[in-house]
Amino acid sequence: MTQEPVVLDGHSLSIDGLLKIANGAHVQLDEAQLVKVRKAADFLAEQVKKEEPIYGVTTGFGSNANRLLGAHHARKENDTGKTLTEELQDNLITTHAVCVGEPFAPEVVRAMMGIRINTLMRGHSGIRERTLRALVDMHNSGIVPVIPQLGSVGASGDLAPLSHLAIVLLGGGEAFVDGKRVNGAKALEMKGLTPVTLSYKEGLALNNGTAQMLATGILSLDRLEDIANTADIAAAMTLEAFAGRTGAFAEEVHALRPHPGQVETAKHIRQLIEGSELCDIPYQLVPRFADWMPDSWDDAQRHLTFDIRWDWIPSTQRHGREKFYTRFKPFLGGKKHQPQDSYSLRCIPQVHGAVRDALAQARRVLEIELNSLTDNPIVFPDADKQHVEDKVISAGHFHGMPLALAMSYVKAAIPVLASISERRLNKLVDSNTSDGLPAFLIGNEDATESGHMIVQYTAAAIVNDLASRSHPASVYSIPTSANAEDHVSMGANEARHVLSMADDLGKVIALELYVAAQALDVRKKMIQAAIDFATSGDATKLASKIALGKPDTTSETYGEFLKEVEALRDELASMKDIKASPAIEAAHAKIREYIPYMDRDRALDQEVAKAIELEKNGAILSAVKKAVIG
Repeated sequence: MTQEPVVLDGHSLSIDGLLKIANGAHVQLDEAQLVKVRKAADFLAEQVKKEEPIYGVTTGFGSNANRLLGAHHARKENDTGKTLTEELQDNLITTHAVCVGEPFAPEVVRAMMGIRINTLMRGHSGIRERTLRALVDMHNSGIVPVIPQLGSVGASGDLAPLSHLAIVLLGGGEAFVDGKRVNGAKALEMKGLTPVTLSYKEGLALNNGTAQMLATGILSLDRLEDIANTADIAAAMTLEAFAGRTGAFAEEVHALRPHPGQVETAKHIRQLIEGSELCDIPYQLVPRFADWMPDSWDDAQRHLTFDIRWDWIPSTQRHGREKFYTRFKPFLGGKKHQPQDSYSLRCIPQVHGAVRDALAQARRVLEIELNSLTDNPIVFPDADKQHVEDKVISAGHFHGMPLALAMSYVKAAIPVLASISERRLNKLVDSNTSDGLPAFLIGNEDATESGHMIVQYTAAAIVNDLASRSHPASVYSIPTSANAEDHVSMGANEARHVLSMADDLGKVIALELYVAAQALDVRKKMIQAAIDFATSGDATKLASKIALGKPDTTSETYGEFLKEVEALRDELASMKDIKASPAIEAAHAKIREYIPYMDRDRALDQEVAKAIELEKNGAILSAVKKAVIG
């Protein structure tokens, strides 16, 4: 279905609107706003006739700003047939298109075009309507300029990459058209368009701005906001697999430290685990894993690949804790008798929430930039001023530092979210920290299986890589243009790094989901086995699952022991099928559509790839939204 065109007026472009443009929606110019565009272009032409010195119009650029253009070429053999003002703009584009590396993805380039058109619609750039419409036609016809990724220092804006974009308008450079990579002239010809001859300041208007860093920043933000939500799902599934404690997510708790992201994350986790039969389950109902033995189960449960165990706590070891053991049965299984979980579970709101706050700050900055003028000089045709330098003002709106620092904040947040996810994954596979789950989430009765052990290695490698890449580019300025541009933002590198890092963050979250789904299955199977065992037998049979503390059958305390085992049996037998919350069951079901439970070692590479795909395409997130919202 064809999307409605996005109307651009320089003032009202939203992030959602830009994402539509990035995904191929056409753009349309607001007719009322075009009046201002024409007025600024006419004003510049009038000033040139007055032979006024105007930066980048009748002077050179950067370190050449002190050189005024003459009436004709100093040497006749240099004559190109263009006026010096036309040649100045043309040369600006053709000599600045020097980026290197792999081309940006089409959605990045389309977003850059949308941003550039929108800022030019503010009516302070001096571009002619015909040139602006040529840029619109190029986008709407499906021409995607080839823009290599490396070359912008983020001031004066994204000069080099935007020159790669603009050079196609002149019939130069390269572009993708209908899946083919062709030269710029051919690209225009294939779509029935003709090259543009640039007029006063139009080269500057086209290449002097923050479009690359803004486009990559917005696309990365869109991806990261989805990843943040999916990270909450992964965390909630892990919490369910641990039969975790929910007090740390209570609304009244976070009202006392109301960082917005923290409050939002806690609320999201509460929604995700609502209806859980695992979270806050009494300690004694969670058995711990024990190695399978030939006599572990009777025929009805012989298919299980594990055994279960509890420890009994004799009355002689309950001094000072009698009230606790009145409320909870004196058996210790997989869940420790403590009211708190480890930081990677208990501090989900504080850590995930801080990442959300970083994204929110970036969104605030990017939304301002999206409808800002970012080229130079700025044309004020209506200014009540006497001198042209007061109406065509050289300023620094091309400087990308507002975006660079916002992206630095996000860049630092990415490995933080990846790291806490990997720590939860590690807890799940480590039998020393998994609250009674088997090592590497596999039965391994013959000691030949690795289960999910190496998945954690992959997550650890990615986290380290993300941490290594998180150094802020914005702290290191390298002057350019013979020191005329003596402080630059490096914001283009910053945003480009964030865009590439986002996908790797998504991989870590996908790995947690992959492992948590296995852990959730194992936990439910173990508890269900305990329920089935208790339902089908008497206290003496259940007593066989007590590993430590069980008194000798001839001792005086054996009767006390059996009485308490009977109470445990009754409590287990009163339970039905144990389930996670509806939201987490929906996420788990979506994973199990493609990846089956693993009861024996098998090749995991394609399963890992599928888990990553399910995170990236939003299938898990969509399944959970449907379960929560309906």
